[in-house]
Amino acid sequence: MSSQEFDIVVYGATGFTGQLVAEYLAAHYKNDKALKWAMAGRSLDKLKSVRDAIGAPSDTPLIVADASDAASLKAMVARTKSVITTVGPYQFYGEDLLAACVAGGTDYFDLCGEPVWMRQMIDKYGAAAKASGARIVFSCGYDSVPFELGTFFVQEEAKRVFGAPAARVKGRVRDMRGTLSGGTAASAKATFDAVAKDLSLVAILNDHFALTPGFTGPKQPKGNRAVFEEDLQSWAAPFMMALINTRNVHRSNMLMGFPYGQDFVYDEMVLTGAGEKGESNAKRVMAANAEKTGPNAPKPGEGPSKEEREKGLFNLLYVAIAPDGRMVRAGVTGDRDPGYGSTSKMISECAICLLRDASDVPGGFWTPGAAMQHKLIKRLVDNAGLTFGVES
Repeated sequence: MSSQEFDIVVYGATGFTGQLVAEYLAAHYKNDKALKWAMAGRSLDKLKSVRDAIGAPSDTPLIVADASDAASLKAMVARTKSVITTVGPYQFYGEDLLAACVAGGTDYFDLCGEPVWMRQMIDKYGAAAKASGARIVFSCGYDSVPFELGTFFVQEEAKRVFGAPAARVKGRVRDMRGTLSGGTAASAKATFDAVAKDLSLVAILNDHFALTPGFTGPKQPKGNRAVFEEDLQSWAAPFMMALINTRNVHRSNMLMGFPYGQDFVYDEMVLTGAGEKGESNAKRVMAANAEKTGPNAPKPGEGPSKEEREKGLFNLLYVAIAPDGRMVRAGVTGDRDPGYGSTSKMISECAICLLRDASDVPGGFWTPGAAMQHKLIKRLVDNAGLTFGVES
């Protein structure tokens, strides 16, 4: 693969999130002459406009490729070691590109939060990816990198304190400021629409182990109603992204050889505080969740201003619980809005980390955390504004 022109092609660079990915690479790696990357999209004129708008060098290579033209995707893939794609919903626009990467032995990174489509792709192309050496890495943004790595990080601390990983981990959102991605909203809607048309998909959507083919673990918390958590002394509300994150965490556990055990229980919720105010806040979160995929949801291609992105953040808590009730806690934070500012940095660093720090990872369908573990945590801390820390 050393003969490829590029290390990374950003496909969808004229879209809102794709432009942020290209902008990050142009700014953060402008002095890294060894990194060869290109921008790709449907329109050469739009690519030129975006290249100029983000301050990328005028000689940044541009590639015309269209999701509806499989030949153009194949030609693009042949020129690069890896592709970052922000063109979703992936169940509509993703398979031809993924198939081209699998066939060509080219690494693939996306922001997918569509568990039904992901399972279908794993079943259809898993063996071929292992054979070709293509590393297919789903969910390289806010869903589900900080959740996957937060679980990994707190389990490392559990091993140090308890002498063994914990069979029970709670992932809790303490704070999250930023706009829901239009792509995330569109992907959720597309998934629910697909399930409505084919009720056989309901079982996959509702299965916490949908992404661990051949393995089913213990019963998991549903996380679908507001509850008061005595051990955390806070009300907790359902978290919209748990539908994808929990599945990726269980897949990560499987891919790493079950370091958390085969009886591992994991859930995610939003902490809303104690007392009547906390209960009221939990109910508000539930109401807000219902609106996020409705008619007023952001559209793909829309997104917050630079100022809004820079004011955004996320703050996550992970609690590993030993059988005797002892707990260890860890926090993960991000310094930009999760859906755009942090996500664009995370997927970029995933691609560079696999390319430079984890080249020995074999072909197949991976989660970022399982493939790159501590190496990815280091890159995210050093470059992408994330923090990981043990809490008392």
